[in-house]
Amino acid sequence: MPVSSENLLKAIKEMRGSSPQRKFAQGVDLSINLRDIDPKKPEGRIDLDISLPHEVGKPYKVCIFGEGELARRARDASADLVLGRADIETLQRERKRAKKLADEFHFFLAQADFMVRIGKALGPVLGPRGKMPKPIPPTADPKPLIEHLKKTLKVRTKDQPTLHAHIGVENMSDEELATNARAVLDAIEHRLEGLSKVRSIHIKTTMGKPVKVEV
Repeated sequence: MPVSSENLLKAIKEMRGSSPQRKFAQGVDLSINLRDIDPKKPEGRIDLDISLPHEVGKPYKVCIFGEGELARRARDASADLVLGRADIETLQRERKRAKKLADEFHFFLAQADFMVRIGKALGPVLGPRGKMPKPIPPTADPKPLIEHLKKTLKVRTKDQPTLHAHIGVENMSDEELATNARAVLDAIEHRLEGLSKVRSIHIKTTMGKPVKVEV
């Protein structure tokens, strides 16, 4: 049975009441603790791309590997960074820079014929972070995909059976936060075929205390 909207809104109101006032708009995050799942095993790994109904403040950053016409269209479509073949070779040599890139950008796209080169050069950096590029044909229009990814949240397990999801900022309305939280929980429920493997759900602001969401 899914988490009710009433319980989500109740937890959000409690979160606001217990969160200290700051001079900036704090982020709002969900934590989902799982049970009977071993994320170190392939069948226990969760890696989801979730499209959120409402923007979470600053859009997610998208990097595209491509050249020629695809690179031009990517720049016109407001890709945050466009890199070519020479950049891939440079990043392969400069591992520290490659790691910084992997941590700074949320999603990567790549011209389809770049994928083998990227796999060899950057696979060890991007792979463990769940950020290997999605291939796109060199003749494709990347604009719809870029716009979609800028509103897409990546949620994945790491070493522990816990999922963290940034669902917004505190100056969003309760209803907007609840709707984003609902999108995340629905995706997790679909992946797990129910909520029986969910131990607990908490919501919190950046500097606030976690508030339990009743399941």
